[in-house]
Amino acid sequence: MQNLLISQATGGNEDDAEFVRLRQALLSNTALDSLIPQFLRTCRSLAQFWQFIKYKYKTYAERRNYLWDEFRPVLDALERGGLAPSDSSVTITLEKFDAAHVQAAWSKALDRRASDPEGAITSARTLIESVCKHILDEAKISYDDAADLPKLYKQTAEVLKLAPSQHTEQVFKQILGGCTSVVEGLGSLRNRLSDAHGKGRVGIKPAPRHAELAVNLSGALANYLLATWEARSEAAA
Repeated sequence: MQNLLISQATGGNEDDAEFVRLRQALLSNTALDSLIPQFLRTCRSLAQFWQFIKYKYKTYAERRNYLWDEFRPVLDALERGGLAPSDSSVTITLEKFDAAHVQAAWSKALDRRASDPEGAITSARTLIESVCKHILDEAKISYDDAADLPKLYKQTAEVLKLAPSQHTEQVFKQILGGCTSVVEGLGSLRNRLSDAHGKGRVGIKPAPRHAELAVNLSGALANYLLATWEARSEAAA
């Protein structure tokens, strides 16, 4: 698909039927939903794609670079064997919410796990921060935009009735306290291992396994927070 569109965007005359076939194959793979280029969803024929690309970029070089960048996330995922079931579950949950910044943080975290562990850890932390701010905005609760992640999470947990102090059952206090520890750990991991801060001569460089852990933890927690917010919103309606 990438090669076909590059050819079409740089003076070629490709087969529209082949484009339709490849497009359908990509769109039918739900595990890749969050990674498919947006223009591929709206351009249903090569004629529509041509109208899109010829006005977006004037030169062949710009068009090639744009298409390479757009297809890189889905190609990386396919080379890794696609998304894990847990990745797909989080992706589906996030797509229910009209919050592009939340979906963008998740997509970046997934895309960077193997190739850019530092960037993946930063995106994992950004995902939780974005989800917390999204829920607080929806709940019309004011917050300090510069607040650190643990403070934002504590405020969000109280809105969702997920703060350990709001429960008396020991098992719930233990589980919800674990969620708080995850958030604090993500903040610490991001400060120590991510690309968010400069490093001295002897810096700690994260491995892909560190990024995998951070992304999985943030994805599971983001999924839980948004699902809880959705359930409470439906109950109040």
